Amino acid sequence: MRRHPRLPTRLSPRPSSQHIDSDRPIGFFSSLKMELGAIIVISTTIAFIMAWFLLKVGWSGWIAMPLTLAVSLGIAYVFSRGLTVPLRQMRDAAEAMADGDYSVRVRTGATSNDEVGQLARSFNDMAEELQHADQMRADMVANVSHELRTPVSALQAMLENLADGVVDPTPATLDSILNQTHRLSDLIAFLLDLSRMEAGAASLEIERFNMADFIDDTIEPLEIADSGHAHIIKRQIPDDLTMEGDQDRLRQLFTNIIANALKHSPDGSTVLITVREDDSTGNIVTNVVNYGSQIPVEARSDIFRRFVKGRGAPGTESGGTGLGLSIARWAAQLHGGTVRVVDDPRGADFEISLPRLHTSTGRDRDDEVD
Repeated sequence: MRRHPRLPTRLSPRPSSQHIDSDRPIGFFSSLKMELGAIIVISTTIAFIMAWFLLKVGWSGWIAMPLTLAVSLGIAYVFSRGLTVPLRQMRDAAEAMADGDYSVRVRTGATSNDEVGQLARSFNDMAEELQHADQMRADMVANVSHELRTPVSALQAMLENLADGVVDPTPATLDSILNQTHRLSDLIAFLLDLSRMEAGAASLEIERFNMADFIDDTIEPLEIADSGHAHIIKRQIPDDLTMEGDQDRLRQLFTNIIANALKHSPDGSTVLITVREDDSTGNIVTNVVNYGSQIPVEARSDIFRRFVKGRGAPGTESGGTGLGLSIARWAAQLHGGTVRVVDDPRGADFEISLPRLHTSTGRDRDDEVD
């Protein structure tokens, strides 16, 4: 059975000119070749001095030479052991990771400056990334199970009440059932998008459309769903601005970004959407700003990773699968664009940059053939 990883352990510290690994007395060299050369020079020098001294004090050469060779080999073994210990640890760690334990780390040699130390640190970084991904997947399974259980349980209860005649099929009851089915549909859509992201495949149907109309159509269902929170969505979009792209994929992008802004905004606050054309790049740049909320600089890249859920401000909503922003970035990349968080004193500012005119890529042509 696959083991769930333990909590992350701290990585070995980065090397510095003042820190030398105690298990590697010559680990301060920046090259493995220099270390091997130093081992050869040290062992040869000690062997020469020892042989000269033993012969000078009258020892027989038949005794002095084997003893000198043994000492020389022992010195070489002691110094070279620091080169092989990290490699053995990496082998053992790789075997542990194959069994599902991503908490293992290479300790010996991780602070040295040579290629072995660089390899050890890269291995530790890889192990931490795999541990993070595995933990996020485990969390995602738990989140999806919870998200599925809630609407399914509600649907089951409402349908049982209808079947037993406890409640009448009034418009309000049917509307509640419809809302729960919409929740299920949204979750299934998220999972389908995740499978497409994993496969790296998505065909695009490119067409020209008006940005103002597109944003209005995207916002309309969000405003209806958000009616109980009294958010104000302001738009600053040129009426004649057009672009090319797949409206379905782009609607995923803008819906997830705007819904994220609404979810992390206090009730009654404002979300601003501005769209402009960047004359220097020819891209359509959209900024979605929710006032009052800020995202720390160190967290701005992590929030776009799969299964990572940001922490909202007090009084805002939380939850979800942690896939919305990751899917948004994926949809932007399909169009050759980017989505990122930029500095803005007003609040959290998500900037979406997309080419105004779509250029076909090899992947697009392959998808069209498929």
